[in-house]
Amino acid sequence: MNSETLCNEPCPIARSLAVAGDAWSLLILRDAHAGLTRFDQFRKSLGIAPTILTKRLATLTDEGMLEKHRYSDHPPREEYRLTAAGRDFLPILFMIGTWGRQHRAGGELTRFLDAESGTEIKAVAIDEVTGARIGTRPIRVVTPEESAP
Repeated sequence: MNSETLCNEPCPIARSLAVAGDAWSLLILRDAHAGLTRFDQFRKSLGIAPTILTKRLATLTDEGMLEKHRYSDHPPREEYRLTAAGRDFLPILFMIGTWGRQHRAGGELTRFLDAESGTEIKAVAIDEVTGARIGTRPIRVVTPEESAP
């Protein structure tokens, strides 16, 4: 299944994976939330090949997760900043990290701290309507065809 096919799926999970569904894209977004903005910063942090980084940054920019801003005219250089959609992705990154800490732990792990309080962030997903923790109650998936009058 390719990203174009996923973009046309009615499932919002599939559509989201079309934009940020590979490890490099998720790690670029992680680093952008940590304050990295420049190509060389991402390349150094991730150890990623420049061609792959260029492609992932272009995709994240085209999909509205990052936006380019020129920081130098001579030579022309641009940096990448999170958009509102990119900033809204932070809780998803934390939920992935929470799952990884629980199911893929072993050895020393990076910790994420609240910058003001210094306490470790413990992400949890809560249903806004019921207040229940997601994953503690059965779910039902309703396709667009099933919900049509």
